[in-house]
Amino acid sequence: MEIFAKRLRERAVQLGISNAEAARRVGLDERRYAHYVSGRRQPDLMTLKNISEGLGVTPNWLLDFATATDQDRRMTALIDRFVNSAKAMTHEQLELAVIQAEAVVVSNR
Repeated sequence: MEIFAKRLRERAVQLGISNAEAARRVGLDERRYAHYVSGRRQPDLMTLKNISEGLGVTPNWLLDFATATDQDRRMTALIDRFVNSAKAMTHEQLELAVIQAEAVVVSNR
């Protein structure tokens, strides 16, 4: 599960937190969480769910589960990145991001 470990590290960087803080947010012992981050162990389904909720991402994102086509995968990855970033924003930042996204859509018509 190398991708899972990579995604855990990536998400901590996105949130600007340490692995210790990520473990606290998820409700796991730091040592156990470190095993997941290093790729030495794999979580069970309930732990995967708890990790995804604690870090504000989907299990699909953590496991890099993608759809059938390359185009779909790229689109899904971008949407996941956008959603993950949005979850870390304040209300005001999120509102500004939505306005900017809407402006981009309107400008392409």
